[in-house]
Amino acid sequence: MTARPEVGCGAAIFDDSGRLLLIQRLTEPEAGAWGLPGGKIDFGEPARETAGREIAEELGIEIEVGKLACISEIINAGDGRHWVSPIFFARLVSGEPRLMEPGKHGGFGWFSLDALPPSITTPTKALLNAL
Repeated sequence: MTARPEVGCGAAIFDDSGRLLLIQRLTEPEAGAWGLPGGKIDFGEPARETAGREIAEELGIEIEVGKLACISEIINAGDGRHWVSPIFFARLVSGEPRLMEPGKHGGFGWFSLDALPPSITTPTKALLNAL
């Protein structure tokens, strides 16, 4: 089998105060870093739908997915894999974020762009560069 890039997606969700919702990863790639919520795109599933599904699974919230913010690429960030991920702007539609997958995530929080955690993921850096 030939190694191929995998496809994930994420969402940049800002609150009314301009804070960004981040989740702490416990697994590779980039274990321990804080990043945008999202996940792996399933075959045949549009990326926008994946963003909504993954974020509901991770944080128990419903989002409205907006326009494309940027594309992120991670090549061997601790797991030997190659990920390509569209990142979408999104807004919270309903629910309050809560940790739904404690085995995968160490926590979540709303962060001001000038007070981000010291360790952030590659997709989060790509978003910041796009802003």
